[in-house]
Amino acid sequence: MKVVLLQDVPKLGRKGQVVNVSDGYARNFLMPKGLAKEATPEVLKELERQKQEEQRKFEEQKKESEALLSELHKHVFKIKAKAGEGGKLFGSLTNANIAEEITKVIGKEFDRKWVVLDSPIKSLGLYDITVKLPAGVSGKVKVEVEKE
Repeated sequence: MKVVLLQDVPKLGRKGQVVNVSDGYARNFLMPKGLAKEATPEVLKELERQKQEEQRKFEEQKKESEALLSELHKHVFKIKAKAGEGGKLFGSLTNANIAEEITKVIGKEFDRKWVVLDSPIKSLGLYDITVKLPAGVSGKVKVEVEKE
């Protein structure tokens, strides 16, 4: 019997896949637990429509992310922090501080999870910071840490 998986099933397949399983396995295990539906023409059409919708949303999100990245490249984000002699900061700057500054400058919400830092910034200077935006778009932005 051909079924469409509604969730990922270990050793069988991923959500949305059409797989061939024995009738008993489908009727006694997969269907009662809500893991699969019988692959009727209507269900297959609905599955195809959902895949097209997901692809359209992904493309739209990718365009938005690319536009945001090009906006970020236009700026050098300046963060003022208290520092001692030799340019060492009192404390450190994290991805949350950088995301907050980016949000202030561009006027759009910028999630701190998008900022990738190997370790917190602990000294003054100009840094190239990696940002990973939704839909697999990534790039570098310039952040300058200045003495307050």
